[in-house]
Amino acid sequence: MILSYAAPAEFVARTAETGPVCVDGVSLTVIAKDEGMFSVSVVAFTQANTTLLDRQVGDLVNLESDIVMRYVIQALQARGVL
Repeated sequence: MILSYAAPAEFVARTAETGPVCVDGVSLTVIAKDEGMFSVSVVAFTQANTTLLDRQVGDLVNLESDIVMRYVIQALQARGVL
């Protein structure tokens, strides 16, 4: 099953396709993204053992980007590259 989430552009910029993202504490892999959204594939085990499928369109979820990507962006900003 593919789930898509709307997110602020700056959050999506801190994600990478095939990289990790957490949605409500569940670690998932980003399979596609654009400026204001990203999509993940949710396997049967995750569907059955999390509350991800209990959410309705428009529900708020907790999002966490990849920690390594955050460190890279922070380092680039410190060097004035971003």
